[in-house]
Amino acid sequence: MEAGLLVKVILPASLFIIMLGMGLALKPVDFKMVLVRPKAVALGVIAQMVMLPLLAYAVVLAFGMTGAVAVGVMILALCPGGTTSNLYTYLAKGDIALSVTLTSLVSLIAPFTVPLMIVLFMSLLMGQEEYIQLPVLKTIIQLVVITIIPISIGMFINHKKPELSKKAEKPVKVFSILFLFFIVALIVLQNINNMGSYFAQAGLAAIVLNIASMMLGYFIGKLANLNEAQSKAIGIEVGFQNGTLAIVIALTLLQNTEMAIAATCYSLSMFVTGAIFAMILANKTKVAVEVDANA
Repeated sequence: MEAGLLVKVILPASLFIIMLGMGLALKPVDFKMVLVRPKAVALGVIAQMVMLPLLAYAVVLAFGMTGAVAVGVMILALCPGGTTSNLYTYLAKGDIALSVTLTSLVSLIAPFTVPLMIVLFMSLLMGQEEYIQLPVLKTIIQLVVITIIPISIGMFINHKKPELSKKAEKPVKVFSILFLFFIVALIVLQNINNMGSYFAQAGLAAIVLNIASMMLGYFIGKLANLNEAQSKAIGIEVGFQNGTLAIVIALTLLQNTEMAIAATCYSLSMFVTGAIFAMILANKTKVAVEVDANA
């Protein structure tokens, strides 16, 4: 497969399908969570869009990272949660409705904030010789086309043809997970001789960020006196980023392979670290139920 075809056509088209699938699962009622549980939603959005980038920047500084690889870590942190977070919230016995609301809400906001924040972090982490000129308005429009528009189309289909939407929802979700594996595998194969150095550059930082962000979201929820299920949802939502979107931004919009390193390393590890985290949280609920039953 030609790299140009992958980057310019297949990646954006696949992301369009993935976001369409997200829209197929959404109804206007899903956004009522903003009014029903404003505290949990507001806290989740702040943790995802403010605290997570600050945490990522701290990780970048702690690992002494600079240049395009460091910017790639920030791009990953700036992306919204992916649909995988909803599945892992279910496995962790978390608040699935809250997870879906946060995923969709941040996905609708991110196209407008991500380009601006990328420009900021490129100015902080890259030298003048490395700096990439990013047309902010054009990038916003491109992100709207491949994220907000398919989500809106999916919601429209769900409203008009709910049965069709229900049938298509699961295959699209399976496609999104399989495609992420495919694109990560393809990137690994194309850069097999450099993967060791790539992991040395960004692998450990990506894993640390993944684990730290899940813990950040969970404990922020607990400190804010949210219930256990809500805290779990926020923890997983903050810890699971849309790796496909991060790769699309790096390879398609910025045309920089180094910026895709962090997202690739992260995508290889998050399924394992996320599964362990979800199991720990699910087991915690199980133990709590058993204690209550024996009390």
